[in-house]
Amino acid sequence: MSGNGFGFTLHSTDGVARRGEFKTPHGLVQTPAFMPVGTQGSVKAMRHRDLEEAGAQIILGNTYHLYLRPGDELIARRGGLHRFIGWPHPILTDSGGYQVFSLADRRTITEDGAEFRSHLDGSPHLLTPERAVDIQARLGSDIAMVLDECLAYPASRDEAARSTERSVRWARRCRSRLLELRGGRTDGVDVSNAGQAQFGIVQGGVFQDLRDESAASTAAIGFEGCAIGGLGVGEPVDVMYSVVADTARRLPEHQPRYLMGAGTPQDLVECVARGIDMFDCVLPTRNARNGQLFTSEGRINIKNARFAEDDGPVDPQCGCYTCRTHSRAYLRHLYMAAEMTAGALNTLHNLSFYLDTMQRIREAISLRTFDTFRQEFLRSASRLSLDS
Repeated sequence: MSGNGFGFTLHSTDGVARRGEFKTPHGLVQTPAFMPVGTQGSVKAMRHRDLEEAGAQIILGNTYHLYLRPGDELIARRGGLHRFIGWPHPILTDSGGYQVFSLADRRTITEDGAEFRSHLDGSPHLLTPERAVDIQARLGSDIAMVLDECLAYPASRDEAARSTERSVRWARRCRSRLLELRGGRTDGVDVSNAGQAQFGIVQGGVFQDLRDESAASTAAIGFEGCAIGGLGVGEPVDVMYSVVADTARRLPEHQPRYLMGAGTPQDLVECVARGIDMFDCVLPTRNARNGQLFTSEGRINIKNARFAEDDGPVDPQCGCYTCRTHSRAYLRHLYMAAEMTAGALNTLHNLSFYLDTMQRIREAISLRTFDTFRQEFLRSASRLSLDS
């Protein structure tokens, strides 16, 4: 397991915003990039062909869910996650830490790791840092995340300090285990991707001194990239933006910077302006299934009665299949009739909007017009309310 399949190149900047590219064993990813979330090895309601046509370069898989079902060992026997799900492009897997965090009444955190009971059958499990690495090695993702502890908001400074220190200790254990795998000490683990990279995660809640310490300690471990975790969990948006800005500038310039889990379209634009290169969020897919669609002028709720006889597309500025082919009236009909097609068409549009936004961001950075793009985007997005 060499780890030689990953590399990051910074091509251009505009202020703090960065345009770059990273190489993985399964292809290149242009940054800033948005990763659709494929929790069970599938982006909900989407075929892989639809994702490719929408411009997805990389998707995210969920270690917790894939470990429980169908199992990481089964996936390794099938040749790894890429082959198992039929996605030939890059994949990032999270460590399962956030999912364990969300099982508040089913888990216990100790220095060894996270003890939890499966949401499927109640069976007990222990997810240690080393086991999180082994599971992801079997899955064979191109980027594997370390196991960290994600705190709820709000948390006291003492709670955040204890949690952050533990996350750094866990990160060191994760790195040590990955280096063992790369050195050939697999202990029976069937490694599916010899070029797998590993990213550390910066924690610290909303306390910037803790974030600074975590960033320094995490960068010193020697990962191929760094993520900012523990945000988008209920803190005010302005607080999130402040933490992102102050933390990103302390991360290595020659590595990709990943903001985990936060992602309205405005968040993506604002956090690119603060130095972030990678994003993931369930918002575009989840909102699509609830009838909430993103447009160049803000969000609309397709189940609103005023769309019942609207022959226009969801967004006249969007070129996705949904907007080229179907009217708001038809999409409203499908949603009100609870047709499965509604979720597929809505999701295709929302993901296309997100991925197109990232493409426009990349172009603006290259042209050094990002601030103009940013102001125009935020002005347009504020025109419509969620209930429009």
